Amino acid sequence: MSGPGRSHLPHACGVYLMRDAAMRVLYVGKAKDLARRVAQYFNPNKPDLKNQALAPLIFKIDYLACSSEREALIWERKLIGEHQPFFNSMWKDDKSYPFVKITLEEEFPRLIVVRKKRRDGGAYFGPYPHVSAVRSLLKALWRRKVFPLRPCDYAFSSGKPLDPAKIKSCLYYHTGECPAPCAGRIAPAAYRRIAQDAVLFFEGRFGRLKERLRSEMRKASRKLEYEKAARLRDNVLALEHMEERVLYEEVRPAKVAVRLDASRGVSDLQEALGLRKPPLHVECFDVSHLFGKEAVGSMVCFKAGEPHKAHYRRFRIRSVEDIDDFAAMAEIVSRRVRRLQASGEEPPDLLVVDGGKGQLSAAAGALEALGASFPLAALAKREEEVFVLGRAGPLRLGRERAALRLLQRLRDEAHRFAVTYHRLLRKKELFHETA
Repeated sequence: MSGPGRSHLPHACGVYLMRDAAMRVLYVGKAKDLARRVAQYFNPNKPDLKNQALAPLIFKIDYLACSSEREALIWERKLIGEHQPFFNSMWKDDKSYPFVKITLEEEFPRLIVVRKKRRDGGAYFGPYPHVSAVRSLLKALWRRKVFPLRPCDYAFSSGKPLDPAKIKSCLYYHTGECPAPCAGRIAPAAYRRIAQDAVLFFEGRFGRLKERLRSEMRKASRKLEYEKAARLRDNVLALEHMEERVLYEEVRPAKVAVRLDASRGVSDLQEALGLRKPPLHVECFDVSHLFGKEAVGSMVCFKAGEPHKAHYRRFRIRSVEDIDDFAAMAEIVSRRVRRLQASGEEPPDLLVVDGGKGQLSAAAGALEALGASFPLAALAKREEEVFVLGRAGPLRLGRERAALRLLQRLRDEAHRFAVTYHRLLRKKELFHETA
């Protein structure tokens, strides 16, 4: 079963939307590897009732690349809620993922795992796609008495004390593992402070605890207590799982359209340039100067069609004294690629330079000198023409093409970043001249 085109799907974590010929969303799913997961729907060797009913109706597949499974989970839930796809409802695929709840609505709160978030006065955190990691962390926090909140589900308060017979039958009361607010061993205010500390922890303020666990793990390893070290390592991993969560509030309706358009731009750019795989990771270079003075370069990074500012870089041109945009472009591309080679960072799927044939040739020469090979393109300002290696003339993309919009956003952002840096250096120079 061949199905619709799937070459635009990356081997990356994300959410996929399957559409019919009328562009209605039939099904929404998430995957660690989008390309591999979607291919399973069209595998004739794996017959499945849902696949047999769904696959013939699929006309187009959109996707949103995500940075983690937690982000993919949130986008999946949001898109299912927005589109109400027939096959998600038919196959009851709107899974319920767990939340951690601190029952602040109770006088003596508990720390529990629930499947639904309610407006009941409790503090909810999540959702989390891996319930086993969360339960493991809660057990570790309990054993270490980090947040020794009562493990029972008895209903009691200061006004309605618990039956003494139930207190005497409680194992945690006799072993001292529970602070036993039911027996008055801890004041209500002190117990409440423990619950508030737990709230702060689940809000993400737990760097100190993670460092302490790592320290204990190193000590256990030095003492050859490998089982203890492994347990501590698992607790740290569980903490990181909690730390990387994505909140519901981050997914707003307007962002859905923006993310979908960004993903379509990536897919369209792959088609326009004839790339072997989707250019999820693109780096774009520009040069800025004023009559050859204070020449600088910039590199911006887009991931999944959106700016990834943590990877932005700026350069002071070192090897070029006069006005020579080609030599300046060759320098900054060379410096960036040498850095990639030395650090072992994941290489970009595409390099873009601001300019025409000259800038493209300069960048290609820099790559060749370093023995590097990357897909390379240039976008010229005047006619918005795209130049690629091995093609005699320019590639003219229609103004309506998502690929051109993505290239323009890359070029404009690289230009803005370069100009901002150039102005900063000019201000510093003027300050020193007048000082």
